[in-house]
Amino acid sequence: MIPRYTTPEMADLWSERRKLETWKQVEALVVAAWAELGVAPPEAAEAAAAAPMPTPEAVAERERVTNHDVAAFVDVLAASVSTGGEWIHYGLTSSDVLDTAGAVRMRDAADLLLDALVALFDVVRRRALEHRKTVMLGRTHGIWAEPTSFGLKLATWAFELARDHERLRRAREAVAVGKISGAVGTYAHCPPEVERFVCERLGLGVEPASSQVTMRDRHAEFLQTIALCGASIERFATEIRHLQRSEVGEVREAFGKGQKGSSAMPHKRNPILSERMTGMARLLRGYAQVGLENVALWHERDISHSSAERVVLPDATTVLHYMLTRFADLVEHLVVDVDRMRTNLEATRGLVYSQGVLLALVDEQGLSREEAYRIVQRNAMAAWDEGIPLRDLLAKDPDVGLSPDRLDDLFDPARYLRNADVVFDRLEAAELR
Repeated sequence: MIPRYTTPEMADLWSERRKLETWKQVEALVVAAWAELGVAPPEAAEAAAAAPMPTPEAVAERERVTNHDVAAFVDVLAASVSTGGEWIHYGLTSSDVLDTAGAVRMRDAADLLLDALVALFDVVRRRALEHRKTVMLGRTHGIWAEPTSFGLKLATWAFELARDHERLRRAREAVAVGKISGAVGTYAHCPPEVERFVCERLGLGVEPASSQVTMRDRHAEFLQTIALCGASIERFATEIRHLQRSEVGEVREAFGKGQKGSSAMPHKRNPILSERMTGMARLLRGYAQVGLENVALWHERDISHSSAERVVLPDATTVLHYMLTRFADLVEHLVVDVDRMRTNLEATRGLVYSQGVLLALVDEQGLSREEAYRIVQRNAMAAWDEGIPLRDLLAKDPDVGLSPDRLDDLFDPARYLRNADVVFDRLEAAELR
């Protein structure tokens, strides 16, 4: 991923140096396992553990000869040990190292993402509770619907993030498995005890039946989960973009001193971060598609997945980490215009209270639902077309029969939030595990 959208933590995790460190860790643990089994001499395990880290430059130079990255790494590492170089990569195939080390990095990337999800959840929950009574227009199909609260809108975000966290936790477990089972997964040259030894010390599970590789449905699940997390942020960002539109103006991204919204128009304050989130979610969906196409490999394996994974796994985790951290900052500093929310609610001329009147006519006046609907709709259409407040029209309609006090009650926005505390009770009790 380009530096503009790369966090320092993910940059370090997916660096060439970190990759080679993880490869060396796997190789050294394999030698230690052979020593534990009494096959390799103990000094070989000690030498492998103490060997200097092959540098990216040294491995790249050797790869120009081998045209094989793992073979180049093994050559450099074996040449650097003080003794027992013949035990480096003993009984292994490249994917034993690549997939086991890859599982370590995917697991660690997932941990960074899970931490960022918790941080975003905490910000969204706090702001939801802050605005639990902030009344605003609810809209369906982009049209005035009924009153809601900004806190309720944010509560839907928080619970979705909690589901994203649970999905990502499961996907983390799916990818955190290694395999040290040889060229076609038969353990012919490397017994299961070596695999168990290595994976236990790396904190990984074991692929119960591998071919030459761990199964790529695991990676596909991971990438699809990442894409779904991105889709959630896209949903939230799209709502902010709508609410920041000039005609709505109910929330807006914070605008810093010296910031410019447009190179041409000095008045502009654009929802740039929300728009960026939307665009980046598209990248994540593309990466998820690659993950699905990598599931099917020829026979025990080919390397059609390899080149794609070198791009999509670092990029997908990096993009989502960037999105999570930046969106948390966006929500933290989101400007909420409570007065504009009230103004927009009042601009509906009371149309948003139509269902309450409909139900009152059925419950209190004994009308059929169809008859009540016809009466309220007739007045609502007049309110739309003539710009007259709905309450005034209903008060004059002889078919309505509701008292002025009852109409006032039905047109009170607080009435629409009287049962909403149950949502915030659930939100306060929610925990991410």
